[in-house]
Amino acid sequence: MDTEKTKNPEIIWDHGTAYDLFFSLMVLHSPTKFGLRGAWAAGVRSRLPQDIRDFLEESIYFIAWPYRWVHSLPQPKDSSTVLYELKRIPAEDRLEKILPIELTQDGVIEHFIHVKETGEWTEADRDLIVSAIKKSNVQSDATKRYSPQYIEKALNLFIAAKEFGIKFLEALEVYVRVFFAEEEKRLAERLESAVEEAKTLEQKMSKKELLSKLSRGIEFETLPDAKLLVMTPSFWISPLIVTMTLDDPGKVLWVFGAREQGEAIVPGETVPEDLMKTLKAISDPTRLRILRILMQEQTTPAELSRRLRLRAPTVTHHLQALRLAGLVRFVLRGKQERIYFSNMDAVKSLYAQLKDFLEDEKDDHDQHDRINVSRVL
Repeated sequence: MDTEKTKNPEIIWDHGTAYDLFFSLMVLHSPTKFGLRGAWAAGVRSRLPQDIRDFLEESIYFIAWPYRWVHSLPQPKDSSTVLYELKRIPAEDRLEKILPIELTQDGVIEHFIHVKETGEWTEADRDLIVSAIKKSNVQSDATKRYSPQYIEKALNLFIAAKEFGIKFLEALEVYVRVFFAEEEKRLAERLESAVEEAKTLEQKMSKKELLSKLSRGIEFETLPDAKLLVMTPSFWISPLIVTMTLDDPGKVLWVFGAREQGEAIVPGETVPEDLMKTLKAISDPTRLRILRILMQEQTTPAELSRRLRLRAPTVTHHLQALRLAGLVRFVLRGKQERIYFSNMDAVKSLYAQLKDFLEDEKDDHDQHDRINVSRVL
């Protein structure tokens, strides 16, 4: 790989509601990780028939990230395109199409195909796949999650690949019909405008400044190690970013948040989503301690874990909540190391947002009107 190109990747732009079709499924099944109220997410899932709910809950981590396939779809990349193109794929081949690149490399996918053809797998098959993934040319943070248990679930899906493919299409058709079709209407225009806004910023900023701006809180010491960044917006994952390798190890899909401050996932939400996330984040005493430390100095999750005498995953969980609320940011040093620091602007903004909301009389008037109407009726 050319060293100079990896330091200065080319940027191209992509967009489509198809990305959020799958991101929304992921968020609805892990709402707290994204700062979404669990009760509302459960309410959306309850609109699905029980068999569809069961299928999605069982296989969500295999179908929520078909980013390579979505990227390959023709425009418009919307739910109709997803369903149309999925129907064109034989049912028994649909699972293979939506797998991440780590599971489709030479030396890996052959084992899955063998299991699909024979209808059974052994521990030797599982171990060969785990070993092949570790030796593949594509290495990323994602490879860490391909544990033997994960691979066993994937192997079981391949044994029933045709049944999976049929149910996968059915589940998406139902989900689009009962929820996403309406959601898609408000997303399309916002995603298009997000790309246009980002392109305008691209003309005014360096690439590092652009990535920092779009990530809403990450400062990059160096540019990503890639030849090409395919930039695409997502309404549902804001304010987070997601990076994933496409067909070429040097080609990376870079998904950034497209939801503006004050916009909410929940339609018609009267309490600002940013305010709810922030208040929830600081309602935990451990997070307040972390925020106080970061107000005084920049530090790493490992150092926070040592000082607070907490397990590393616990600290990471709290930092994620503070990051979702915009209260902390971090510098990305190399591929892995994160140096966290407080976002004073967000702390100050919290006071103003809370004051504005509490002093806003709109909800009180609306409630008064509803009470009067109920009395008349």
